[in-house]
Amino acid sequence: MSVDKELLEILACPVDHAAVREEGDRLVCTQCGRRYPVRDGIPVMLIEEAELPTP
Repeated sequence: MSVDKELLEILACPVDHAAVREEGDRLVCTQCGRRYPVRDGIPVMLIEEAELPTP
């Protein structure tokens, strides 16, 4: 289930406030690369729930 496009436009990474893009069942920060889960169509934008980018 994807995130509503209007919601995606206003969401931002809570760490650096950059835009996020949808990749599968995750939202990925365009700046730092953190990956936030989307559960049942609801983004979980908590820093402690984010996956760090792999180098």
